[in-house]
Amino acid sequence: MNAGQQHLLDTYRAAQRGEAAPPAPGTHTVRTAREIQQWYRFRAVVTAPADRLPSRLRRAVHSAAAGLLRRGAAERVDGAADRLEGVDGVVRSGVGRGQMSEAGRASTSGVGRAPTPGPGRAPASGAM
Repeated sequence: MNAGQQHLLDTYRAAQRGEAAPPAPGTHTVRTAREIQQWYRFRAVVTAPADRLPSRLRRAVHSAAAGLLRRGAAERVDGAADRLEGVDGVVRSGVGRGQMSEAGRASTSGVGRAPTPGPGRAPASGAM
């Protein structure tokens, strides 16, 4: 049912009940658009400069960049920058940086990582 049909039905019901007919669709559209525009102008006047959109966007970009920088620094501290994901999807630590000691390998914690075999040791899966 479109707006014109709904208006005809509402007009019929109002006539049956002895009530005033509802306004036709689109009658108050221009007035509503002006009120919305007036509301936005009012909000622009009373909103503090720090809360306006350009300032909010600038703060959001700044905080996102700072968060990424903090996260990158934390990953370097944790040693996550030293871990690389292999072709098979297994994350291995120390790839391309020489051998790690067993003590260093055991102390590094990470979920979803498979330890790399040391020199002279076969992988746990038996495949070489």
